[in-house]
Amino acid sequence: MRDYPDAIMMFAAGFGTRMKHLTQNQPKPMVPLAGRPLVDHALDLAHAVSPARIVANLHYLPDQLEAHLHAQGVETILETPQILDTGGGLRNALRLLGEGPVFTMNSDAIWAGPNPLEMLHAAWDPTQMDALLMTVPLENTLGHSGKGDFTLSADGQLQRGPGQVYGGVQIIKTDLLAEIEADVFSLNLLWDMMLRRETVFGLSYTGRWCDVGHPGGIALAEGLLAGTYV
Repeated sequence: MRDYPDAIMMFAAGFGTRMKHLTQNQPKPMVPLAGRPLVDHALDLAHAVSPARIVANLHYLPDQLEAHLHAQGVETILETPQILDTGGGLRNALRLLGEGPVFTMNSDAIWAGPNPLEMLHAAWDPTQMDALLMTVPLENTLGHSGKGDFTLSADGQLQRGPGQVYGGVQIIKTDLLAEIEADVFSLNLLWDMMLRRETVFGLSYTGRWCDVGHPGGIALAEGLLAGTYV
């Protein structure tokens, strides 16, 4: 079994309800941002690390997204009849992703600075980590209204708490997925298992990050890409 990730799971099955009218007739990853579908900005980062494969899960209005992704060499897997959430979606895609740790990546964020996947790969230590999450200090976020998801210790371990926002990109081992009985579940359930083992680590992002999960995030992200926010 490989110790370093060579596959990327891109989550693209969500309904995008927070995007309101923008997702009535198209899935959220296809919403235009700076003249391109939102998902293409994530794919730029993904292709830059030359993975053996990129897999995306689909559910809501899948046809146009499937055609768009296949044209860029992305394998897709349709979740039907129900959406499986992030944890269930990852487990459902393992036959395409292969064994060993994988990158997982949300498609609704814009990163301005170093490639977060490259940073994670350089810091990944499979001897002590079950998961390595890219987190963002609150002061480096745009469009995020919460207080954060995790605290980051001096040795890089994560615990639940305010201060660091999970940016939606990580490296994670998948073997513990076999111990979860539910079909539909969040990655939070898998993280909780790993947190009890003290094997969840974080890497604090040095650039800026914008949440594009709501309509207001579009203008913020376009400003970030244009250099308005430094």
